[in-house]
Amino acid sequence: MEAPDYFRPENGVVLTHLLIVRDVDRSREFYRRVLGATVVRERRPAILRFHNSYIVINDEGGPTDDKPTVRAQAPADQDVLSSALNVRVTDVRAVYEQWRSRGGEFLTEPKDHGAEIRCYLRDPDGYLIELGQGTGILAEAGGTEGG
Repeated sequence: MEAPDYFRPENGVVLTHLLIVRDVDRSREFYRRVLGATVVRERRPAILRFHNSYIVINDEGGPTDDKPTVRAQAPADQDVLSSALNVRVTDVRAVYEQWRSRGGEFLTEPKDHGAEIRCYLRDPDGYLIELGQGTGILAEAGGTEGG
């Protein structure tokens, strides 16, 4: 199945997150099963809708004509962080329990850091996913906090 309006966001912009993985099927199923994302496209690339965003999952490879010096590669060392998904929710402990019951393996339980409560899990390629709940982080900076 295709995503007919994938690159036609209602307000002119949509931010997606591209993940380069070793096994597209394995990663697609992780995001579907554990996080509850909806598969919009199976592969080449796999596209999943996650609430108001999209996760794009593609194989390693390249270079390509539009990236002539760039190779796409899954993380070589999962203990070196260069990018992470950051999922903000209104009840971090409830989502933690839900994702854990679906097979999500967290590094720790949710930790309260004052302005936010957060915890982390990894996907099959080692990408770090932060699950967090704001408890005042934007108020500290003079903004508003939505949860």
